[in-house]
Amino acid sequence: MVTISNRIHGNLSILRVISLVFIPSILLTSIYILTGYLQNTIPSLLIFFLLALFILFPIELWVVLHASKKEYGKYSLKSAFSNHQKQRWWIIFAYGALLWAFAGIMSATIAPLENMLFAPITSRLAQIILAFFDWNNMDYLKQYSKNILVLTCIVYFILNGIIGPIVEEIFFRGYLTSKISRYGKYAPIIITVLFSLYHFWLPFNNLFRIVIFYPVAYCAWKKKNIYISIVFHSLCNMISVFSFIVTVWN
Repeated sequence: MVTISNRIHGNLSILRVISLVFIPSILLTSIYILTGYLQNTIPSLLIFFLLALFILFPIELWVVLHASKKEYGKYSLKSAFSNHQKQRWWIIFAYGALLWAFAGIMSATIAPLENMLFAPITSRLAQIILAFFDWNNMDYLKQYSKNILVLTCIVYFILNGIIGPIVEEIFFRGYLTSKISRYGKYAPIIITVLFSLYHFWLPFNNLFRIVIFYPVAYCAWKKKNIYISIVFHSLCNMISVFSFIVTVWN
């Protein structure tokens, strides 16, 4: 008889994992690019996260819900928490904060190095792609009305700061990591690399993403608690959110 444990753990091939990671991302990025070329009435940041809300996040959640239905008999997120162990809230936040501090150090060291290495490529692309696709192009953003910018900031805060980290951590650090548990301690690094590469819309920060997300992925795997990675991910994203909001309104 196949036990629940055997059915839950290590039952996805790497090819299957790759398809689950990249097909939704390719779909989202393709529609995002197409939308950017067809219209210029809504900022790219707002368009992207609205598309993520209706395409990427639902697909990732559906994968987990569907797996839970097959494994436990009802739709739930249980398949992402099959290895979960409870931790006290202050321990979760302590781990998340410490790892976030590490990410801050890396943002001052690894990130500039990566930017320098890819500077020739990014400069070349800047001459080709539309301003629409550059989230840091504030001259482009400030052409929009105040109401549109307020809406963009609100959506960015909610989806990038809260919903996005929760959904992605449930999908990557929860569901997918448990599904390749046969790789043991290598499972977190495999999923971290795939997680970084799936950001087709932000293709030049892979080294930085891998460096900062691997420690938290390993910690969440070792402690069997993805709330640690959710806290960390949310804190990291909130920095970019608040930086964006301050820059837009200055």
